[in-house]
Amino acid sequence: MSAGYVAYHDHEWGVPVHDDAKLFEFLILEGAQAGLSWSTILRKRAGYREAFADFDAQRVARFDKRKVERLMLFPGIVRNRLKIEAAIVNARRFLEVQEELGSFDVYSWAFVGNAPIVNRWSDMKQVPATTKESDAFSKDLQRRGFKFVGSTIMYAHMQATGMVNDHVVSCYRHAEVSGQ
Repeated sequence: MSAGYVAYHDHEWGVPVHDDAKLFEFLILEGAQAGLSWSTILRKRAGYREAFADFDAQRVARFDKRKVERLMLFPGIVRNRLKIEAAIVNARRFLEVQEELGSFDVYSWAFVGNAPIVNRWSDMKQVPATTKESDAFSKDLQRRGFKFVGSTIMYAHMQATGMVNDHVVSCYRHAEVSGQ
């Protein structure tokens, strides 16, 4: 495992996030990760930060076709047109959710009853790829016009942002993240 991956596990993964900018970042990164390894996305995270205006949803929502063409040439990100265009669409939909509900945080955390789901897995093989919560989250996002937000992607988003604690119980982070 790379040092970056270990640092991500030890300091970010599973920690509850209530900051809309950070939630937007993970939404973009998880969508980019579809079909790829998370370590690939972590290595390109700085490139994504640069390419996507430091994950400023307002700025990304204004990206146009010319910007998409420039991003298709930018080596710091996954140069997949559908994923790039989805990030822009998602920025626009993200802003609509904020306008409607006050924050993306309020919206997303409602899918887990406003508190992290703390699982007690003994082995990573027990961790599901989707849950009824990720299914509902995904379905609602798709209804709102978001792209690259299937249930598996949204479950990964939920794990990353601490909506779900899927650290195995033998991992020291399980108790730390759970506040136990």
